[in-house]
Amino acid sequence: MKRRALLLFSEGLDSILAGKILQEQGIEIIALRFITPFFGWQWKGKEEAFDRYVQEEFGFEKGLIVDLSAEFLKMLAQPKHGYGSGFNPCVDCKILMLKKAKELMPVLGAHFLVTGEVVGQRPMSQQRNTLRHIEKEAGVEDVLLRPLSAKKLKPSRVEEMGLVDRERLLDISGRGRKKQLALAQALGLKKIPSPAGGCLLTDPALAPRFERFFALKGGEVTPKEAEILTFGRHFELPGGSWLVIGRNQAENARLQALVGDRTILKLSQIPGPTGALLIEKGEQDLQEAASLIKRYAPKARNLEKVAIRVIRKGKEEIIWA
Repeated sequence: MKRRALLLFSEGLDSILAGKILQEQGIEIIALRFITPFFGWQWKGKEEAFDRYVQEEFGFEKGLIVDLSAEFLKMLAQPKHGYGSGFNPCVDCKILMLKKAKELMPVLGAHFLVTGEVVGQRPMSQQRNTLRHIEKEAGVEDVLLRPLSAKKLKPSRVEEMGLVDRERLLDISGRGRKKQLALAQALGLKKIPSPAGGCLLTDPALAPRFERFFALKGGEVTPKEAEILTFGRHFELPGGSWLVIGRNQAENARLQALVGDRTILKLSQIPGPTGALLIEKGEQDLQEAASLIKRYAPKARNLEKVAIRVIRKGKEEIIWA
């Protein structure tokens, strides 16, 4: 019988190894990469490139990108199990991904789910009791395998059904990476990914920004707003407005493409940054926003007075800063 596993693929070393050791048992691997503006977003719109990447780099059967943004942002506003050290809802995130992956199993012809989780590696989401709780909450007890720590856990239903050989699974636990690095070398992996998870919600510089914006918006944050929060300079203005300013030409273009019909500010006749009001509380903050646009324009900051274009819903006016 052909056996096929759906691997929750983070691009980190553990998820790669989980897929590779099952591949050695003749199991076909589909690498499922969930993305949101906070992780994996570099693959947005590059589904074919991702598929080629996992096939050529790891020999997996297929690579699949699933944008989880809408469901993720709804959960992020009020996660049942709270946040980690930043604005990261790791337990609820894992539950959400496992639920979604289970829904995809019949569509993809997968027999079980696989993660690269290691017992004791992460303090919030990978303690033994938490791992059990996550699989129960997600409803995946009968279809989930954690091959890197399988021998540190009770035999899963996947093992009991004979879909995998438990003797060829591993007993890794704790935060060290020696065993993983040795296994990567034995398997001939060309590149060893960083151990970092790559989630911006854990970034100590960015997490407070995300948390504050979510609070101001009452948790009602759109995917485009979430993406804007991940780049540029951000300012909460005295009157309650929220200004974002691009730091270079690429960010200016990206910002303008995402802001929709919000108010945009640009220098008139002088090169400089693009600014946009993600939250706008009347007119009182407009002058402050214009002053910040001037401050971050090298060719304008030392001038006594500059004209700022204010573009709203197709109409334009000039104010001075």
